Amino acid sequence: MNIRHTPPTVAAPFGPYAHGVEVPGGSRLLYISGEVGVLPDGTLPDGIEAQADACWANIEAILADAGMGVGDLVKITTFLVRPEDLAAAGAVRAKHLGEVRPGSTTIVVEALVRPEWLIEIEAVAAAKG
Repeated sequence: MNIRHTPPTVAAPFGPYAHGVEVPGGSRLLYISGEVGVLPDGTLPDGIEAQADACWANIEAILADAGMGVGDLVKITTFLVRPEDLAAAGAVRAKHLGEVRPGSTTIVVEALVRPEWLIEIEAVAAAKG
């Protein structure tokens, strides 16, 4: 079981994340490449909500393939191209993660590799070996 750290000597998190996540020795680690909102059939849905939902569905499928779930996530990095999409992307994240609180960073970037991509999410997960 990964241990989340949010000490009282540090300001409370600004969102649904832990300041630190400790991974016990002997754990299996899974590094998930940046997932964009492309559906399994190769199409890209319109809008931040649909693209974020597809990102999370892709991440959940990769986790499942490794015998893991969202509760095993220890670090997430989200890249957005529009700061105004933060709330919508966060709502979709909350739908997929519930009470799970991985370490998290969100970065607003000028662009992603393709101009139609609005969001990209990288993740790291850890589970018992």
